[in-house]
Amino acid sequence: MKFTFSPPNQLTFLRILLTPVFLALLFSADPALRQLSLVVFILALLTDWYDGWVARRWGYVTRWGTFLDPLADKVVTSAALIAFIYLDLVPPWPVWIIVVRDIAITLLRSYSEYKGKPFDTTRLAKTKTFLQFVLIYYVLLLYVGKDIEYFRSNYGDLIAKLLDESLLYSGMVVIAAITLLTGVLYIIDNWKTVRELYGLSGRITESQ
Repeated sequence: MKFTFSPPNQLTFLRILLTPVFLALLFSADPALRQLSLVVFILALLTDWYDGWVARRWGYVTRWGTFLDPLADKVVTSAALIAFIYLDLVPPWPVWIIVVRDIAITLLRSYSEYKGKPFDTTRLAKTKTFLQFVLIYYVLLLYVGKDIEYFRSNYGDLIAKLLDESLLYSGMVVIAAITLLTGVLYIIDNWKTVRELYGLSGRITESQ
């Protein structure tokens, strides 16, 4: 699988490189820099949309790009969710379910791409990624918004309610459940490919 540093792949790498910048800003003691972390995260999402559009528009769709694009998404989302743990915004265990599932499926997909047997992506998996982004934007917007004087003075109580621990806990549990479900469905839907990759079909036949 030959790698080409095409424009879409450059945008994908940019998204990965933006991750430490986002984290540095988010953990800054300066409220203005924390607010800037939201801008960086939005920029990362825009590169996600734009690299896909460029790849389809000018025929840059490659197996490397097909693998790197979701990997970059998982780097960004996992970093944000883990950061929320350290900021005491979300419970740890749903985050680790999401991160471990995403890493496991990504490694499996990368191996299948290397072997020339790409996995099929389900619509529910794409929905899962969308919901993760929505949750992250929700938390980020409220977290940095409470530092802005206007919002703190006029909507402080509302922001506190929207960042309520039980509310975020429920949201994280739902997304963790969907994430886990999509991981199981990934394996089921691509079971034939998994068997071929690891020689399970031959072993099953021999055992019978």
